[in-house]
Amino acid sequence: MPRAVSSRGPKRTRRQQFLAEMDAVVPGQRLVALVEPVQPKMGARGGQQPYSAKTMLRIHFMQQWFALSDPAMQEALHDMPAMRAFARMDAGCDLIPDESSILRFRHRLEKHGLAERLLAEVNALLTERGLLLKQGTLVDATLIAAPS
Repeated sequence: MPRAVSSRGPKRTRRQQFLAEMDAVVPGQRLVALVEPVQPKMGARGGQQPYSAKTMLRIHFMQQWFALSDPAMQEALHDMPAMRAFARMDAGCDLIPDESSILRFRHRLEKHGLAERLLAEVNALLTERGLLLKQGTLVDATLIAAPS
């Protein structure tokens, strides 16, 4: 017996809702400008094209928001279309960074003292909009309106 199809479409998950809200709140260029100077450039000898600072920064944010290890972040990018979409990646066209690439990016941020600056910048952006990030697990990270 065929299942009834809902006319409302697929349910939007809490993760999708959270990432959509963060996408609207966190302006990319303002934060990318902090990271771009330490991001590797394509060498004269060629080699693999480095991932863009914007993509790696978005992956880094998701890793922090959802408390994911480097291997878990790599797996989440493969498994979850919402996370690939937030990172501006197309699973059919883009290479997904492996756990080593994610680790090296995080270490570059730490080495140059950028992790703390990025966190402060995101918190300032959220505060400007009257929002707080309530830290949680992969399924319940949420944005909540904060009283001024």
